[in-house]
Amino acid sequence: MSATVAMILVLAAGTYAFRLVGPALHGRVELPVRVQELLTAGAVVLLVALLATGALTEGGGFAGWARPAGVLVGGVLAWRKAPFVVVVLGAAATTAALRAAGIA
Repeated sequence: MSATVAMILVLAAGTYAFRLVGPALHGRVELPVRVQELLTAGAVVLLVALLATGALTEGGGFAGWARPAGVLVGGVLAWRKAPFVVVVLGAAATTAALRAAGIA
């Protein structure tokens, strides 16, 4: 067995074990309120970091102004509780229009 296959199997087993712990310990372990708040804040920070990385960078550099503008429009539409299809189409249309206008 190669090292790559062994690593994949170890990671798969670890992922399965990690997912199994949640249901197995549900109701047995009580987290303090402060820890729950920190976990919620941490999840939000990670999602914002992922969004910023995807919206602002491409190939290690700045992605241009069209993509962040599209993400901003999509974010505003989602915040205003628009249907998902409208959010996606609004973001895509904004990005496409700016790129067609020569604003990369």
